[in-house]
Amino acid sequence: MTQPPAQSLARPLGPGRTAAVATAALGAVATRAAYSYFTRHPPGGVHRWTRTNFAGHPVCLLAGPSGVAGAVAATLLAPALPRRERAAALVAVLGAGAVGVYDDLAGSPDARGLSGHLRALRHGTMTTGTVKVAGLAASGLLAGRLVEPRTTDAMLCAAVVAGAANVANLLDLRPGRALKVVLAHAPGALVGGPSGVVLAAACGPAAALLPADLAARGMLGDAGAGALGALVGLAATRRYGTAGRWAHVVGITALTLASEQVSFTRVIAAVPPLRWLDELGRPAAARG
Repeated sequence: MTQPPAQSLARPLGPGRTAAVATAALGAVATRAAYSYFTRHPPGGVHRWTRTNFAGHPVCLLAGPSGVAGAVAATLLAPALPRRERAAALVAVLGAGAVGVYDDLAGSPDARGLSGHLRALRHGTMTTGTVKVAGLAASGLLAGRLVEPRTTDAMLCAAVVAGAANVANLLDLRPGRALKVVLAHAPGALVGGPSGVVLAAACGPAAALLPADLAARGMLGDAGAGALGALVGLAATRRYGTAGRWAHVVGITALTLASEQVSFTRVIAAVPPLRWLDELGRPAAARG
């Protein structure tokens, strides 16, 4: 009797579109609930979470912890997500969220960018940004190790997860910008498989936070941008093979190095299609 051919390990397995939509919905509802609670009962008082944005207006950083809470809830409740992928997603979100909150609350503007933190470290100063980078690398490596048994593969996954979190932070300089980039990946959530569900766990909270972020009432901060970016990166490592992961590392590295030399905001403003997308849905008072 002829045996059926073995299923290819490269083929997406597990939950499909329904699971992704359900996960996104769970994340959105949990994020809205967390945001409502945190804004009514801000831990440590509202002033602790208030910052001045690029336009000189006060904004609340509690959108970040709310997005982390929503992503955690979506990951925990996601239907049929394999155990290791669930654990890796939780590590990525909580790791990026924790070091992001630390940098948001204790960070200093004295050292900016990767080069600024490296200069401070050479002079014996450990900045909050340096702690954040180390934390992203550690949580990314642990997340990668949970889903990849080989050390080299785990390290490659870590680079994508931590790098994606950092790029999301770099984009969070204007209302709605980082969230739009996360939501641009939403079609990938409908492809199915664990990667789609992990991506949905980022897109649901992103959709829930977009109105407040666009209106410059709330701000993701390092906590929210890093956590959602880390999930997008983890989803990419679950969907693509070695070549695709290396392509992500190269692209992320290029963007990171470019950010040390050029302003993403100026580049976006100089390219009409990018400027239109960047300002889409943003009130005139929140533009700049």
